Amino acid sequence: MKKLFARFAADQSGATAIEYGLIAGLIAVVIISAVTTLGTRISAKFNAIAANLS
Repeated sequence: MKKLFARFAADQSGATAIEYGLIAGLIAVVIISAVTTLGTRISAKFNAIAANLS
């Protein structure tokens, strides 16, 4: 039983998977915020162009 617990405590694969999941989540948040900001700026530019054409 001690060997099983020691092997379970030494297993790092679960921690690695969680770390990769957190990194992927952080990257997704950065991408979403960048795309949202860029989309807002592009929308404002198109609205300004449309107003000038009218």
